[in-house]
Amino acid sequence: MLALRIGLDLSTLAVPPKEALHVAARLGVDAVEIDARGALRVEEFSRTALRQLRKILNDLNLRVAALSYRSRRGLATPDELDRRVNGTKAAMQLAYGLGTNVIVGTLGPLPPPDSVAWQMLTSVLDDLGRHGQHVGATFVAETGTDSPATLSRLLGALPEGTLGIDLNPGSLVVAGYSPREAVQALGSWILHVHASDAIHGLAQGRGVRVPLGQGAVDLPAILGALEEFDYRGYFTIRPHEGSDAMHQASAAVQYLRRL
Repeated sequence: MLALRIGLDLSTLAVPPKEALHVAARLGVDAVEIDARGALRVEEFSRTALRQLRKILNDLNLRVAALSYRSRRGLATPDELDRRVNGTKAAMQLAYGLGTNVIVGTLGPLPPPDSVAWQMLTSVLDDLGRHGQHVGATFVAETGTDSPATLSRLLGALPEGTLGIDLNPGSLVVAGYSPREAVQALGSWILHVHASDAIHGLAQGRGVRVPLGQGAVDLPAILGALEEFDYRGYFTIRPHEGSDAMHQASAAVQYLRRL
């Protein structure tokens, strides 16, 4: 059985970053996910701020599971693409300084294979991959928007090590895909996991996110499938944003510790 290393996405807690770090420490998680487009804005983050953050993390015995740099339009949309690519590259550099090599982001709905838009996306990802090799970080795409088969085709079109996968089981269920089948299709590329849950939609409707352990995601089965691929990354909790996010986070930590 995999040794669970548990992370917590701080952006969902709706408290200032320093307070969120102390909340994570009190909950007993091993690491945190930090939003590089939210309270910590990568474009404005100084070396002094980096040293201060590393000291707080060290004092609280926390690691950084991942840095996130999500955008509404992702990397498959050409509008203002240069700005998003440059921001992602800056986040990659910051990630290395914080001791992680994982940058979680969104691709957006993938264009049809062999289209001009597909070629543009693979070119962008190849550029990010080369930059990541230089700074020691990898762009990791969240699952849920597209089918695992389509993502597998995209990964196969890229040089090895260019792109990783963030397995989000809840998002897959919401979109009507099987998380376990996603592990089988994408397992060798999975570098980070979001511990999430959802229930299936009714009559072709989209599913609905629910607290961890209360939905259709068979997490023990997913852990077993990931073990076949020698997964060694974090399982990061991302509660629903809202007044009970801390309660959700606490319950999720307890659920994962019982597995």
